[in-house]
Amino acid sequence: MPPATDPRVLVAALTRDDAAVYRIADDRAVVATIDFFTPIVDDAYTFGAIAAANALSDLYAMGATPLFALNMVAWPRDPEILALVGDAVRGAADKMREAGGFILGGHSIEDTEPKLGLVAVGEANPDQLLTNATARPGDHLVLTKPIGTGVLSTALKRQSIDEAGMEDAIRSMMTLNAGALDAARRVGKAVHAATDVTGFGLLGHLHAMLAASGVAARVTAAAVPLFRTVRAHVAAGAVPGGTKRNRDAAAEYTTWHDGTDAEVQVLLCDAQTSGGLLLAIDGAAVSDLIGALRDEGTLASADIGELIEGPPGRIEVLP
Repeated sequence: MPPATDPRVLVAALTRDDAAVYRIADDRAVVATIDFFTPIVDDAYTFGAIAAANALSDLYAMGATPLFALNMVAWPRDPEILALVGDAVRGAADKMREAGGFILGGHSIEDTEPKLGLVAVGEANPDQLLTNATARPGDHLVLTKPIGTGVLSTALKRQSIDEAGMEDAIRSMMTLNAGALDAARRVGKAVHAATDVTGFGLLGHLHAMLAASGVAARVTAAAVPLFRTVRAHVAAGAVPGGTKRNRDAAAEYTTWHDGTDAEVQVLLCDAQTSGGLLLAIDGAAVSDLIGALRDEGTLASADIGELIEGPPGRIEVLP
């Protein structure tokens, strides 16, 4: 991407952040993102709701309030599958309304496989913006949802688990990160940086934060919250291709300390859908943030590691 040098551009592609940010006034900036994917559950309405929550997560990771969205729909003309598009779009619209915004239109094309997502637009005060480029040594890393949706979705496709067995993961993927952002706002400037955990996995998104911020990190694997049964599905081979690619990429910037088992190494690289926020917060304020997250009812509030001086982007993983 060619660099954008206009002073109104506050965040662009250079730091691999979650959304673009464009200042329109001294106290107001537009935040915009785009995301879409193929179905990861069988129910069309649930798929639409997850797709919307996933796209909106990028806004919350930037400290933004959602305003509106545009649908992106690619769908087969096969009558049996075409009949489901209305349910999927309705699921996305309902989730957008839950976030306090609206879907105002969009675009659709014919495709051989269903795909759905959003162009999501929000706003933020530039002085209250969260980015992935301002983390500091001494910060702690707090994660707000469990890990493992990629593995569980692959197990569902292989019919080694049904949607009832995925109940916790589906609930997580449908949960907006609004509560996590509200908790972060409650502790104010102590939260130095944020990102959300999606397709590049926990370590991939952490690596982007570290590289943008010029710091390294130490993560304690045992502190990372995981979905029930997910380790067994890894052991059974239900590992998506994206997770395998993430694991290969992580080998270039991750040091695995002795005692970190193979299943956990996979899960720390698991490609997530609609994952939680990963917040870098001043170590003195960690308990305040965890208390605020629990008050908001987030699905996790785990202190999983700390930021340290070191080669930018480097990650040590302790058992």
